[in-house]
Amino acid sequence: MATKQISGLYAITPDESNTEELLRKVRLALQGGARVLQYRNKIAGTELKLTQAQALSDLCKEFKVTYLVNDDAHLALQVNADGVHLGNDDGSVSLARSVLGENKIIGVSCYNELRLAYEAVRQGADYIAFGAFFVSNSKPAAKKAEIKLLSAARMQLDVPIVAIGGITQINGGALINAGADSLAVISALWNAPDIQTSAQEFSTLFSRV
Repeated sequence: MATKQISGLYAITPDESNTEELLRKVRLALQGGARVLQYRNKIAGTELKLTQAQALSDLCKEFKVTYLVNDDAHLALQVNADGVHLGNDDGSVSLARSVLGENKIIGVSCYNELRLAYEAVRQGADYIAFGAFFVSNSKPAAKKAEIKLLSAARMQLDVPIVAIGGITQINGGALINAGADSLAVISALWNAPDIQTSAQEFSTLFSRV
């Protein structure tokens, strides 16, 4: 299932406390061709997260795109998201699977380590993510990953691969060529003068490969 659903532009939401503004921005990204949306908000409280997560779930169903929740499998279940994305400190794949069941997507951040990817897949992860490949405005202290990591993972692992970290329309093509199925983007999408156009430009990169 995840092989078909994790591809193309993977938009990760900005830290936005205004739900109406968040929905406006996300709608533009989806209109521009984003195929995956991850809800991530590090500044929101529990109530706001639930409100925003549910509203985005409804919006993603309207556009028929894959919808994931960052960190929180219980929240993903509560809003009927398609799955969850786990970082290093967000619990195990098996624990998330016990919450979400067999038919939901579980993605895992593997940073710059292939061994973490092997372990995530062994535990049942549906996709893996590597990065940061470039300097990231969202996570300036993130570990640096080399592009050749994508090629090595592509040769050895049979799950979708997501690249993240400082990705732009200029450098994204090299990551796709190296083996990335999907580009996870924050700053270059939401800080663009025209979010919809930015999403379209990212989406076009995949048709060139």
